[in-house]
Amino acid sequence: MTDLGDFGDFDADSDADSEAADEATGANASASASPPDSDGMHTDASTNATSTSPAASSPESNGDAGAGDEFEPTSVEPRGEDVGIGAICVSQGLRIAEDGDETSLRAYITRGNRSSIRIGSYLVAPYPDGETLFCRITGLEYAQQYHADDATEIHARRAMRTDGVEEADYKFVAELEPVAVLYDDDGELKRRMTDRVPKPQTVVEQATDSEEIKTGLKMPEDGVFLGHLSVGGEKVKTAASPPTIDYRLKDDYDSGDPLVFRHTLIAGGTGSGKTHGAKNILRQYLADERTYPMEDGRSVQPAVVQFDPQDEYAQMHDDNPDLDDEFARRLEREGVAYGGIDDTTAFVPKVGSASYSAGHHRAEQVEFTIPFSMVHENPWLVAGSGLNDNQYGALVSVLLPRFRKQYGADATYEEFTTFLDDPALREELDESGRVHEATFDAVRRRVLGFDHVFDQDARPITDLVHEFVRPGGLSVVPTYHINDTRAAETVVLALSSLLIDQKLSNDPTYDRIKETPLVLGMDEAHNFLTDADSVQAGKVITKFTEAAKQGRKERLGLFLITQDPQDIDDAVFKQINTTVVLNLGDEDAIKSVNIPSNLESKVPYMEKGQMVVYSPDNSEPVELIGLSKCLTRHGRD
Repeated sequence: MTDLGDFGDFDADSDADSEAADEATGANASASASPPDSDGMHTDASTNATSTSPAASSPESNGDAGAGDEFEPTSVEPRGEDVGIGAICVSQGLRIAEDGDETSLRAYITRGNRSSIRIGSYLVAPYPDGETLFCRITGLEYAQQYHADDATEIHARRAMRTDGVEEADYKFVAELEPVAVLYDDDGELKRRMTDRVPKPQTVVEQATDSEEIKTGLKMPEDGVFLGHLSVGGEKVKTAASPPTIDYRLKDDYDSGDPLVFRHTLIAGGTGSGKTHGAKNILRQYLADERTYPMEDGRSVQPAVVQFDPQDEYAQMHDDNPDLDDEFARRLEREGVAYGGIDDTTAFVPKVGSASYSAGHHRAEQVEFTIPFSMVHENPWLVAGSGLNDNQYGALVSVLLPRFRKQYGADATYEEFTTFLDDPALREELDESGRVHEATFDAVRRRVLGFDHVFDQDARPITDLVHEFVRPGGLSVVPTYHINDTRAAETVVLALSSLLIDQKLSNDPTYDRIKETPLVLGMDEAHNFLTDADSVQAGKVITKFTEAAKQGRKERLGLFLITQDPQDIDDAVFKQINTTVVLNLGDEDAIKSVNIPSNLESKVPYMEKGQMVVYSPDNSEPVELIGLSKCLTRHGRD
């Protein structure tokens, strides 16, 4: 067939002969025609004869002649049974290169498999020697099987009158990204970078073997459960039982440091399921069997301290009433810890007249206060956001040391304000040139207003350290009941500083903190770790950055949760190894989490519970679906 269709075999000589024959046939036909009837209509005599002759209309009489004119049907389907979904094609090149942009790897997908293929799906293509190329679909394309212009009226109207597409008229081609080469090493499946090209016409199959998929994506077999591998919002299924593929974070020292101490960020908008997911991950860290070795040879369960601005995490004390027996059996088969954490305590900060209501959980409550003595180690707690470097220097180098010398290390905030109200002190420091009177007045104004925060009618947190940090226990610090944002920030920063300082100290005051693996969780982290120009913000960022750098050594893991990741300071962000991204609608927020572009484009469209995990030391970037039910109680009635 050519572009001329049925006229491709035209021959001038033979056509002239056929025209003459047609004219003779036409003359004979006219001669045999009957005259018109009474209505003026012509009647074909031969037609009448045929219609009135029994012999002419009998099938039996024409049986032999008719059979000779029919074509014998021939099957066009190849013999045997199809294996796979298509084959590697070379029509547009077949190339593996170090530069991914120069790689050209495509597969033709057969008609029966086209509807099930999705971008992001994982495929395998075997090499002749037993090795396997593990790859991912990055593009799908229909191309014309035969050259034709289908942008025409007749094509469009024909399509409008039919229900489907004739797949045989089109090629369906998948663009592939090579991920790794899988090979056997003494019975163990291993992976290496893609260093060889597959053969043309190599059959490609969907990856359905759990071991191949986990090895191809560098996913660990054991560790902290996050969710199930998915593509485009659908779980990847295998022939195994259970058919899903669990995704876990490395959690032992056999293959490097546990990733909990390399720090985690969970980013997601309102309603994305980030708190639901965060609870499920924290529940795994508090599993009875999860321990970490310490320098003295002991294996100790981690303690979790969670700052909770929305008062949701104390519910982890309680079981989820919606978690039925069938779901529980599935969790047990997959080794996922579930159920309320009995050792959960809500440490409620006493701030002024604010009262805390706990009708939505049954966790024990312990009220505490922040002693002003903690300010001597962290002066920026009373610096607020208004002190400049000169004023902060006066507070740290002159005023606080003199106050401590004069009133003692355990002096209260009320005594400090009395100290600053002394006009003789102001005059003395100004005349001596140590603190200018304008600087003194600025410091005094900034440090006022904390009388409802420090030294309240409750036990100091410094007296509760043993109860606050408990191996295998969850301590939740709710701040939802505090209406003063400045006061809530002071409480959170005071406690987190206490934990970080003791963890990093070579001579700690509280051995319990130093000797216990610690997960420090902070919801709405963007409110505390933001990039700002104030002295207080700078000190906070410096402290948390140092904590992140020393986390591996000191068994300290930051667990940050936010809906505005773009507001977290870069110095802290750079220390995060595992980023879990749920639905985000803000373009700046999506850009800030630094996930691969192919996954970045999916973030705004993800449903509740869908997530992207980017953890370079754990696996290739992947899509996951979290558990549909929370492993502890979640939500209020």
